[in-house]
Amino acid sequence: MPWRVAPTDRKEGQRPDPYRIWLSEVMLQQTTVAAVRDYFQRFTARWPTVQDLAGAADADVMGEWAGLGYYARARNLLKCARAVVADHGGAFPDTRDALITLPGIGPYTAAAIAAIAFDEPATVVDGNVERVMARLHDIHTPLPVAKGELTARAAARTPARRAGDYAQAVMDLGATICTPKSPACGICPWRTPCAARRAGTAADLPKKTPKRKTPTRFGIAYVARRDDGAWLLETRPDKGLLGGMLGWPVSDWGDAPQPAPPLDADWTDLGAEARHTFTHFHLRLQILTTTVSDTTPSRGRFISATDFRPSDLPTVMRKVFDLADATLRHD
Repeated sequence: MPWRVAPTDRKEGQRPDPYRIWLSEVMLQQTTVAAVRDYFQRFTARWPTVQDLAGAADADVMGEWAGLGYYARARNLLKCARAVVADHGGAFPDTRDALITLPGIGPYTAAAIAAIAFDEPATVVDGNVERVMARLHDIHTPLPVAKGELTARAAARTPARRAGDYAQAVMDLGATICTPKSPACGICPWRTPCAARRAGTAADLPKKTPKRKTPTRFGIAYVARRDDGAWLLETRPDKGLLGGMLGWPVSDWGDAPQPAPPLDADWTDLGAEARHTFTHFHLRLQILTTTVSDTTPSRGRFISATDFRPSDLPTVMRKVFDLADATLRHD
């Protein structure tokens, strides 16, 4: 990521920006570097400092985050940025214990910022580090049960000096060499002490507890367009999935959703479903559409065509739009 500072530059006194480390680590939670890179560039171009982000409008931040998923992270970004400015003079605390008190910062993120930005010997453990430790010590206890043991093994190896360089090196080792499939043991710098390589079990580790079958939920999305081109949308409650995000009015999501149209109209079944997978369930949304004259909805608000940007919608809502847009424009 662009915030990284090479070891040679560190020796000359250049330090990583805690703001960019924090922002990238939050974005990378449950998300790949490839998916995050463009979002990170846009965020830092629009809000280059934590003070800039703290002063941003909620809707602007949620709009820029749209499509990245796990939207509670975006809400916590704002809470954390504002806490840093209000309670810490605009400077991130320099210890893990202080960082973990900030909104949305858990043990991993606190350790990563403390180690990488401030060289505190904090133990940074992500999925890559867990995999490296499991193989290095040939640990067959399945995750997540093994997390405590793997963290202890990682802590025992964390150096007192250059903790940030070490943390990034081990994460990179897991991401590029000690990969989930077909680890490149022949070029690994830890190939000699690696117990799993000697035992021939590296490719089988870490063990994981079998996942439960992912359930499917159903719902109804209501897409209404006014004669003047405005779209009916609503902002979802702050708590819950897609919290604070803009989207189409929808029914509840469950086994048998109850109709909940946002206005009285002749609704047409589009005959297509928007399908999306969240962390714990699959979602299938039936799409009902209508075109109306001037009317007052029971919930939501009409947004003019010039103010509406489909890119501000979370992915599942954008899927609904892509399916419904052509039909309504044709009508």
